[in-house]
Amino acid sequence: MLIPLATTFAKTAMLHWPEFVRAVTLPRVLASYRLTFGAALGGSCINAVFGFLVAWVLVLYTFPFKRVVDAIVDLPFALPTSVPGILLAAVYVSNGWIRQYLEPFGFKVAFTPLGVLVALAFIGLPFVVRTVRPVLEDFEREQEEAAARLGG
Repeated sequence: MLIPLATTFAKTAMLHWPEFVRAVTLPRVLASYRLTFGAALGGSCINAVFGFLVAWVLVLYTFPFKRVVDAIVDLPFALPTSVPGILLAAVYVSNGWIRQYLEPFGFKVAFTPLGVLVALAFIGLPFVVRTVRPVLEDFEREQEEAAARLGG
C-alpha cells in the first residue's frame, strides 16, 4: 500500500504547477470528485437518519430477536470490505434477487453512482449506530435518574 502511495506523491512532485492543475481538472477527474464527495455526502445523510433510528430502537425498545438485529447491524464490521461489495453487486446485477423488483421502476443499482451510495450506506451504518447508541443509553439513564430525584 505504501509503494503505490509513495509513487503517486513522487510523480506528483515532479510535475510543474500548470501540469498539476491541468491533471487535477480533467473532466474525468472532476467526475470522480463529484462521485466520491456526492456519494459520501449522500451516504452520510442516509446513515445519520437511519443510524439514529436504529440506535434509538435498540436502546428504547425490547422486542423479540433484538440480539439478532444488533448482530446484523455489526455484520459489516465482521466482513472484509470486498465481501459486501461482491454481495451488493451480486444482489443488484441484472439477474440478481433485488434487481427484478427494481427493474420495472427503471432503477439500475449495480455499477452506478446509486450502487456506490448503497455500498457506502451499508458500510457506514454500523459506525453511526455504535457511536450514537451509548449516547442514547446515557441520556436515557440520566432521564431516569432525574425522574427518580424529582419523585417521578
